[in-house]
Amino acid sequence: MNILLDLFLTFAKIGLFTFGGGYAMISMIENNCVERKQWITHDEMMNVTVIAESTPGPIAINCATFTGYKRAGFIGALVATLGIVVPSFVVIYLISMFLDNFLELTIIANAFKGIKIAVGILILDAAITMIKKMHKKILPRAIMLCSCVVMLCVNIFAWNFSSISLMLIAAAVSLTIFILNGAPEQKGGAKK
Repeated sequence: MNILLDLFLTFAKIGLFTFGGGYAMISMIENNCVERKQWITHDEMMNVTVIAESTPGPIAINCATFTGYKRAGFIGALVATLGIVVPSFVVIYLISMFLDNFLELTIIANAFKGIKIAVGILILDAAITMIKKMHKKILPRAIMLCSCVVMLCVNIFAWNFSSISLMLIAAAVSLTIFILNGAPEQKGGAKK
């Protein structure tokens, strides 16, 4: 029962105090679940981030669900998911009930300007942490660099190109090279 309460409170804190959506939450999830509590490894965090990005639903909720499942099965997944969702839901519900012109308040508008900067820093921190801990192989770094350059050009020159298409191209290139090089030997499995 303690692990369920810990899962709920940890993800409730992340959900309550992190602005900017799932990408801003990745850094907080990494800090709490990998470094402090060691519920999952960094490699698992990297994998779940990639999987959460490519599956339906918000990335932070998918990360919370995976971590909860890893620690306490289905009930853990449910509790962690509720923990990350409930605080945001309650805050937005209260705002919608009591404050019709919430964003028109000067103090709130100024606070959100500052929060935008903090969100950008959190997202940048998550990206830098993942890049530093990435395997030191040339192919993943080259694909990442090419993807960044392409998306930067798409944004600067306002080209009509979908980020989903870029992800599919990167996946196809990686899969093609993986197949051409042959699958590496699996660790821990029974050898034939």
